Amino acid sequence: MGNRGMEELIPLVNRLQDAFSAIGQSCNLDLPQIAVVGGQSAGKSSVLENFVGRDFLPRGSGIVTRRPLVLQLISATSEHAEFLHCKGKKFTDFDEVRREIETETDRVTGGNKGISSVPISLRVFSPNVLNLTLIDLPGITKVPVGDQPPDIEYQIRDMIMQFICRENCLVLAVTPANMDLANSDALKLAKDVDPQGQRTIGVITKLDLMDDGTDARDVLENRLLPLRRGYIGVVNRSQKDIEGRKDISSAIAAERLFFLSHPAYRHMADYMGTPYLQRVLNQQLTNHIRDTLPAFRSRLQAQLLALDKEAEEYRHTNPDDPSRKTKALMQLIQHFGLDFEKSIEGCGDQVDTVELSGGAKINRIFHERFPFELVKMEFDEKELRREISFAIKNIHGIRTGLFTPDLAFEAIVKKQIVKLKGPCVKCVDMVVQELISTVRHCTKKLGIFPTLREETERIVSTYIRERESQAKDQVLLSIEIQLSYINTNHEDFIGFANAQQRNNPTSKKASAGNQGAAAPPPSQIVIRKGWLTISNISLMKGGAKEFWFLLTAESLSWFKDDEEKERKYMLPLDNLKVRDVEKTFMSSKHGFSVFNTEQRNVYKDYRHLELACDTQEEVDSWKASLLRAGVYPEKTPVEGEGSGQTENFSMDPQLERQVETIRNLVDSYMGIVYKSIRDLMPKTIMHLMINNVKEFIHSELLAQLYSSSDQSSLMDESPEQALRREEVLRTHSALKEALAIITDIATSTTSTPLPPPVDSSWLQTATTNRRSPSGLTAPRRAPSAPSVPARGPAPPLPVRSSCSTTAIPNHTDSSQASARPHRAPPSVPRRQPPAVPSRQTY
Repeated sequence: MGNRGMEELIPLVNRLQDAFSAIGQSCNLDLPQIAVVGGQSAGKSSVLENFVGRDFLPRGSGIVTRRPLVLQLISATSEHAEFLHCKGKKFTDFDEVRREIETETDRVTGGNKGISSVPISLRVFSPNVLNLTLIDLPGITKVPVGDQPPDIEYQIRDMIMQFICRENCLVLAVTPANMDLANSDALKLAKDVDPQGQRTIGVITKLDLMDDGTDARDVLENRLLPLRRGYIGVVNRSQKDIEGRKDISSAIAAERLFFLSHPAYRHMADYMGTPYLQRVLNQQLTNHIRDTLPAFRSRLQAQLLALDKEAEEYRHTNPDDPSRKTKALMQLIQHFGLDFEKSIEGCGDQVDTVELSGGAKINRIFHERFPFELVKMEFDEKELRREISFAIKNIHGIRTGLFTPDLAFEAIVKKQIVKLKGPCVKCVDMVVQELISTVRHCTKKLGIFPTLREETERIVSTYIRERESQAKDQVLLSIEIQLSYINTNHEDFIGFANAQQRNNPTSKKASAGNQGAAAPPPSQIVIRKGWLTISNISLMKGGAKEFWFLLTAESLSWFKDDEEKERKYMLPLDNLKVRDVEKTFMSSKHGFSVFNTEQRNVYKDYRHLELACDTQEEVDSWKASLLRAGVYPEKTPVEGEGSGQTENFSMDPQLERQVETIRNLVDSYMGIVYKSIRDLMPKTIMHLMINNVKEFIHSELLAQLYSSSDQSSLMDESPEQALRREEVLRTHSALKEALAIITDIATSTTSTPLPPPVDSSWLQTATTNRRSPSGLTAPRRAPSAPSVPARGPAPPLPVRSSCSTTAIPNHTDSSQASARPHRAPPSVPRRQPPAVPSRQTY
């Protein structure tokens, strides 16, 4: 005979498992472990066997269980057993399982009553079990025998505590009826790990072995030493019954007959015995399952809500409908055009908060990267003066010139203007790269139609490349226009007269004084703020550290934090230059270095200051800001350059004045050209590229898609999308079914409320009562029995039946003791529990 309560739970759990398996998830119910704790020969293994419904554990007198047995019950289609130490071997005969347990125990502990904490792991596969873990533990003993160590009591206690201290473990505190309950070590251990009594059930065994004239009625009615969940009495098979091959079904029938025929227990026979213990434990499993249902329901409802909209679209969509394909194509291209325009122009919805993209990145190219590229090509002062002097000398030829030649000015200016072609073309390349990247980002929504996405990217990218060549031609034409005519009458050009005046120190001072009276001090102009890491500080001084940097027109300062209250250092920008720093494999940051051209220390004992950012874009942005403050990049020497210029270079005073004049004129005119180019480049690119691409996508892309390939092939779904559609519809249906099953389980089962707490102070004083036992072996008139409250007994554990839900009387007050006669007085109602049908409704 198996565990019928468990057999009723199995379909319930299987329905849950099937519902979760249908959606590809695991239903982790994590059912409680059940551990039996008690003294030697208390009947622990018999209680465990009765719960499983199989006869497979070793039996005998003295200490039989000498190693923990961790029994895992696994629901399966066939019935067999497997040991962890015998991998691959299946046991179908449970007598052979018992012999293997005995052999494995003797192999580790020896044959002379030795013990070991190394558990035996046994798995039983059966269609008649739930996925549970049952633990058979060695009995608590006091005196070592055989090969047992002197501290056998403490070793067994530690062994037991390892298992029962888990919150997910139901503790069956087994105590034989022919010993004093106050001396029960099982109850004491259970109290240590479960002081509230929420997972402890008292089990009284060997009721048939009590002396004549004594019974355990006070204990079973929870009057003597009460527990929150009360006590359940069982009658196990004797050693003679086991040797006589008395099966479990016959033993349970004899147990039922014992309770019905015994005068002290017949009124509570429906609440005693192995079947009732099975029902109590199975009700705890039902409670646990019901407790997990709200979390399961919330998780499934969240998943169902996330799939509702997508499933509704798939449910009303026929992928082979031609009209649907045409409509979908037009909608997708329209959405693609809107997404592209939003990416370029900016929008308030779906804002990327991680990095710059689209129009924001192009704006950065226009106003940071392009000016940075222009300033990077700044000429070397010494080299420029040398070129100017050679130009003046070559123009004068054999004669000695008295005046500054304007042809030298035009030659030098045109040479500098030609150098602008590189940065301008590079600016166009960077914008093209970002446009193509934006197109690819916007076509992600077309991923369900791979052919359409590929064709869209190809057509738009081809058009961008066409516009790129036109934009570059226009940019180069702008440079040629600048070269075609040097406008020395420009309103911002200083002219020869002013250029010569700048050579006069007196006029310089007067001009500087006038300018200073009208404009604020340059040091007050803040160019940039932000976090930077100083990465070349030695480990002895704290290693790399992040500071808040502030860049002005005159200095670079850093502070402890962005409140700018505690300044760490202020570095003047005089004679500073910027140099690139290679990224090492040890660092995840990108960096650059600031150093002094006169070989002076820039910070304490450091000749250079290595600064680092998280991205290369931040590094480029800081370099551009430093350029605006007058800190230029270090010029990389070109191999072989200047090899023929090794002779000493010297100028006479007249030539030097002419060179200075030309130098001032070039500086003034190139400032005009830079300003013009910086203003013209964004306008040219916007007109010839970006605006044209937006117009092309809105007006011509759809027509080119129709003309380039077959419409039906464009709208062919990818295999991944077909699988996605089927998966969404299947998962959506399975989620609804799983929610219906959970609702059905919640309405067809009921939870048993936890009984109220009891006065368990006797457990703390149990050790003081060991010298004067007054437990189970005392007569029924034992003076230690507590009085019954006038309001009647409290229910220890109500059990739901198909007819009604009732409660077993339970006493919660044991603080007063009084003698109880053989028959209860009228003021104390006799316990009359109602009959409980043998079959529960879940």
